[in-house]
Amino acid sequence: MSQFIKGITGFFKSLVAPQGIVAIIIVLLIIVAVAITKKKSNTGRGLSTRNVVAVGIGAALYGVLSIISIPIGPNTSFRLAIALLIIFGAIFGPTVGFLVGFIGNALNDAFSYGQVWWSWALLSATIGLFAGFLTLDKDFDVLAGKINKIHFAKLYAFAIVSLIVGCIFAFCGDVFLYGESAAKVLIQALIAALTDFAVIAVIGIPVTIAIAKLRQKNNNLELDE
Repeated sequence: MSQFIKGITGFFKSLVAPQGIVAIIIVLLIIVAVAITKKKSNTGRGLSTRNVVAVGIGAALYGVLSIISIPIGPNTSFRLAIALLIIFGAIFGPTVGFLVGFIGNALNDAFSYGQVWWSWALLSATIGLFAGFLTLDKDFDVLAGKINKIHFAKLYAFAIVSLIVGCIFAFCGDVFLYGESAAKVLIQALIAALTDFAVIAVIGIPVTIAIAKLRQKNNNLELDE
């Protein structure tokens, strides 16, 4: 119980800190930008009830599974949970992917360390965000089994871009908001980018493709019947 209270206290203390306020502003700006983009491309409006539930389940899973990690550098660890960001983003879209990564990472930090490193929460969020951008393509729908080789390539390309953008968030946040050593954070960011991409490339994207292929097969069987 004391660990739970410590986690809750740490979360809210981090939330009202200057770094937390800046992070929330960035989150709100990104969510608004995504909403405007989706409206212009006519690919959905706001968060549906299903998406809200997906955010809750995804963030909880990501937060819990992030506990399973292997230290590989200064305050940096190898986490299989990263794969979830690709899966949730590709299935439910950029807003869900973004929030799953942001909230899940924040909860894990709060309960594991007693405070939230918002710069790294934004890195996780960015991975889910970019994975979700593919849903803006009307020919792509994982649950409908709509996927092709071009989408495979885009998933990998978006993953690379997301890690670059996410690492910039992490680097700038740690150096300018938390006062960390630039050299130390650069090493952390490079290690995180390489290990996260390994998980994404070997688990996240292949599982997403497998889900789409399975749904495609099931849909074909239903049509045959």
